[in-house]
Amino acid sequence: MLRSKVGHSINADSFNAGVETAKSAMEGLNNTKVGFLFTSVNNDIKEVINGVESVSQGSFPVIGCTSSGMIMTNDGIISSENGFAGMMMLDDENMSIGVACSKSGSDARAIGREVAKKAMANANKNVSPAYFYMVASPKEEEYYLMGIQDVIGRVPMFGGSAADDTVEGKWSIYLNDEIFSDGVAVAFIYTDNIIATTYTGAFNESKNVGIVTEVKDDRRIVSIDGVPALKKYGEWINATDEELNGLNLLATSITKPLGVKDQVGNLTVVRHPMVGNVEDSTINVGNKVVKNTALIQLEATVDELINSTEDTLNDVTKKVGEEIGAYFLVHCGGRKLGIGDRIDEVHKKLVAASNGVPFITIFTFGEYGYNENSANMCGGLMLSFTAFGKN
Repeated sequence: MLRSKVGHSINADSFNAGVETAKSAMEGLNNTKVGFLFTSVNNDIKEVINGVESVSQGSFPVIGCTSSGMIMTNDGIISSENGFAGMMMLDDENMSIGVACSKSGSDARAIGREVAKKAMANANKNVSPAYFYMVASPKEEEYYLMGIQDVIGRVPMFGGSAADDTVEGKWSIYLNDEIFSDGVAVAFIYTDNIIATTYTGAFNESKNVGIVTEVKDDRRIVSIDGVPALKKYGEWINATDEELNGLNLLATSITKPLGVKDQVGNLTVVRHPMVGNVEDSTINVGNKVVKNTALIQLEATVDELINSTEDTLNDVTKKVGEEIGAYFLVHCGGRKLGIGDRIDEVHKKLVAASNGVPFITIFTFGEYGYNENSANMCGGLMLSFTAFGKN
């Protein structure tokens, strides 16, 4: 039977934050197989991990990343100017975990293949896992995923990217004592328990649709319907170039992003416009875009962004269809920015919908998951909510 606990700390001393987090998360557990650890960019992450390992004695792997501004647990919104740490434990004598990581290199797909092979070996397995968690830097997620799937096939996934507080690249990924800013880490989960993910942007489709006619470097949209991309997007949402210049676009587009449909139409994956380049009227987006695909302008109110969290948690609960042992909730940091000082409403809804089941919510700059009959996807401004069945 799966059991889970979540510990957290806002101790200003990073080592002691790790100690406090581990002690509270490990209390009463005796078959912990993995600790999902998330911290602030303001922490000394090495010292947090040292603090955790001083308690755990290295009895389980620790994997995770920095979260944007805060995390959430059943206990509250965990945040502090001095940093924060939170960790979710999965404890199940019948579960096996294999972990691996790699810094970035010249061939992200090849790195994904090697990481997958190492994770299987780490679990002493020669078969694909039931599920896997991935964390990566917001850059080459799609290629890491391709490489992983080259080895294990289309095993369902969950996770999200590392994030910071200011979109400055101060994020970190970590696995045990390896800490880096650019690369990938995975945890392969071998279990007979039911695990399910609901992956959604929960946006509404507008009538504005166009074909991508030119892309540079995967994430820079040059033109839509042959029209400069920033100009076309500005026409769709009635905004000027100046209003969309630079990082103005990031904030403006939170409630009016772009989306692409998957091959069976069950999932619309959000492509968050991040930077408006007025000099050539191009748009930098948060994930890969492919020429000759349709882009849909999406929209949602702040109320809808808030309410979607409860709806998504209820949906994934129904998918498991039995008693839940833990919820791992990935929430886009950009959505959090759009929600602003109403973020406490999100926490209240998650507490109510989780019904006392341990949960941890992290805030990322990219979210990973799948929907019914879809492939694994990487997107932005998304929710990737995963539920672990107890049995």
